[in-house]
Amino acid sequence: MNTTPKTVLLADDDASILTVLTRAMKAQGYAVKASENITDIDAWVAQGLGDVVVTDVTMPRGNGLDGLARWHARRPELPVIVMSAHNTLLNAAKARDLGAVTFLPKPFDLNELMEALKKATTHQSAVSANDSAEGIVKISDDLILVGKSPAMKTVFATLAKLIGNDLTVLISGESGTGKEGVARALHELSKRKAKPFVALNMAAIPRELIESALFGHEKGSFTGAHSKQLGAFEQAHGGTLFLDEIGDMPMEAQTRLLRVLQEQEVMPIGATKAFKTDVRVIAATHRDLTALVASGQFREDLYFRLHVVPLALPSLREHAEDVPLLVQHFMSLAASRGLSTKSLDSEALAALMGYDWPGNVRELEHLVYRLCAMTQRSTVTAKDVQPLLNATTAPQKTTQAARAPLALHSNSDESIPTSIESYLRTQIAAYFAAHTDGLPANGVYDRLLARFEKPLLMEALRATGGNQIKAAEILGLNRNTLRKKMRDLNIDAKSLMLKDAA
Repeated sequence: MNTTPKTVLLADDDASILTVLTRAMKAQGYAVKASENITDIDAWVAQGLGDVVVTDVTMPRGNGLDGLARWHARRPELPVIVMSAHNTLLNAAKARDLGAVTFLPKPFDLNELMEALKKATTHQSAVSANDSAEGIVKISDDLILVGKSPAMKTVFATLAKLIGNDLTVLISGESGTGKEGVARALHELSKRKAKPFVALNMAAIPRELIESALFGHEKGSFTGAHSKQLGAFEQAHGGTLFLDEIGDMPMEAQTRLLRVLQEQEVMPIGATKAFKTDVRVIAATHRDLTALVASGQFREDLYFRLHVVPLALPSLREHAEDVPLLVQHFMSLAASRGLSTKSLDSEALAALMGYDWPGNVRELEHLVYRLCAMTQRSTVTAKDVQPLLNATTAPQKTTQAARAPLALHSNSDESIPTSIESYLRTQIAAYFAAHTDGLPANGVYDRLLARFEKPLLMEALRATGGNQIKAAEILGLNRNTLRKKMRDLNIDAKSLMLKDAA
């Protein structure tokens, strides 16, 4: 019997962590070769030493992920465990794509590392290398998350913190923001990824059949029950159950769901014996569950059972700077489905970035497919895009309604509404994106400020019926300053009033 201890090649630039991990590993019977840099690990791997590598990501003399690619190329069978305080989803996904058997976000429990070491030294595991472009996070062959905006980085950071655990997650967001995709990502990044992922949409099931769909039923338990049916909990045993549109679940089903979550056992309709269930529940909603709780339409105790880790997905208009990246991704998907490959000119892209996207990412995806199928030319222009956007935009009722996005949400002037900030950010992002040959010319601040300042002054003058004194007061400007700005921006208060009268 071979009793030679397995050798761990350990790299971390923090000497104290290196000492603690070395002692813990040796206490478990491992031999350890430790270093504060990647260069030593490179040399040891090249010499054929080591049975497993444990490495940090960011170090002064090298990056663990870069090293991982080299080690995998030289010794594909060598398992690598990656640990990092920078526990972003991009790091986790890239580590896995490059062949890491485990990604451990710091801080972690030593028992987690020991368990990972045990698995790594008794089982071989490798994933084919794949270089992920910035903002493209490949979770699996058919699941890719896209985005590099601050809003999406926040989502990715939350996902990274949830890697490997079983916490219940409540995903909120408007329809079309990708709630099911995020739920699938949580499943794929968990210990349950080899088990089933079962999705159930509460809004798509008749109220009288929801309990049967969730918990199953026995043959003959009710009229129409001609055979036994497994419920979603039993189908998802060992895996993940995704309950979409949980806010549409009837109250009686909420009561039974709460009991299942509390007792961890399910009683199918018509059954006389319950069975234990091992399921991670992820719920999602586009509705405000706190408002439903307040109105008595959703159980407060169930809400807190589901609201262990809240994860809010931004609407597309809140991260419009990701539109170009999403368009590129959907264009690739369209090409893989046999549609013609297209490209968008700068004006078409600006039109997409300036749109409000009530249907969010799903609407953008379908629009890209339509553009690929219906546009004859290889380059899509704003003239191709605008009719499709107009077709999905609700008509404005009045001139005042047309200006509604710029109206304050309340009578208070203490804060600027997020709709204005979001709209301006979208327009600025579109302006920068339009310069595909590089950055705009110097002086952007003054040029854009003049463009935003003019409509602001014009609206203030319209609102006050052309009264410059009152408009200046509202704007917080000196009357002479307002007059000078009107001259510089070529604003004629009288002509504004005549246009409105006409």
